[in-house]
Amino acid sequence: MGKEPTTLQQAIVEFSDQDNCREYVVPRRWAHGVICPTCGSEKVTYQPKHNRWQCTNRHPRRQFTLKTGTVMEDSPLGMDKWLTAMWLVASNRNGIHRGNFTVHSVSRKNQLGSCSIGFALPCRMNTTAANWAVRLRRMRALLAAKPGICTGGVKARKVTGTGGKDKTAVMGILERGGKIRTSVIPNRRKSALQSEVRKHVEAGSALFTDSLKSYEGLSEFQHQVVDHAVQYVDGNAHTNGCENFWSLLKRTLNGTYVSVEPFHLFRYLDEQTFRSNNCLPLSDGDRFSYLVRKVVGKRLTYAELTGKVSPPETIAC
Repeated sequence: MGKEPTTLQQAIVEFSDQDNCREYVVPRRWAHGVICPTCGSEKVTYQPKHNRWQCTNRHPRRQFTLKTGTVMEDSPLGMDKWLTAMWLVASNRNGIHRGNFTVHSVSRKNQLGSCSIGFALPCRMNTTAANWAVRLRRMRALLAAKPGICTGGVKARKVTGTGGKDKTAVMGILERGGKIRTSVIPNRRKSALQSEVRKHVEAGSALFTDSLKSYEGLSEFQHQVVDHAVQYVDGNAHTNGCENFWSLLKRTLNGTYVSVEPFHLFRYLDEQTFRSNNCLPLSDGDRFSYLVRKVVGKRLTYAELTGKVSPPETIAC
């Protein structure tokens, strides 16, 4: 396998060379050797002049690259830019604004002396940067952990939409000591909230919520309520884990992305869910390696990217 970078600086240096990019990605995409993504044949030959492979079987799309069949397919940007951008997205707790894909987003002092390293993603126009950011965000959304039946705190919140006045409702179900599932919901009425609870929580489980009236009637659970007008913790009953998640999400939306359209909110919610479910004990390098291993099958066409057609996958966390 290629060299394992452990810091952003190392990633920038390592992936500035296309050969290093290939040596890093190949064993993570094809653990048992390169195969044709179209027919699955192992009889392929590498063409160093064009930095691609060709299948010996005769069929359409015989030639392929590292990006074929991934979220990066058809992108004119090289793997050096993609891998460094993936490192930024994988390692930044509060997300990366699309503006950082158009400017010198990194300038760090070299550990060995006064030499500094500047890095810029050469997007020719802001729409290219936006499309690139959406591709990366969608890749992370598709990789967001899908835990089993959740038990523990349940919390519905409203987060700011366009203009700071309208609100879009979101819901989180957190398993104590485990993963969180989140979703955008139409409202905070009983029918919407309780259907989500019953979808993800096994009957008989311990369930902790705040005193919102919409949670009344969940009799098939060991339901305990914490009235936040009185207290936030009542023995083992609290929703503090969910509150922490919403705090980080709102900090990301308000501090990093600044303005998020309601119809795009689910993408940002999925991204934050990925970060929450894949934090410690994973290091930045581990999280980045995980992303690289899982990019296959996440292709995003331009029509899907621009919303002209719906993506084939349904994202649900």
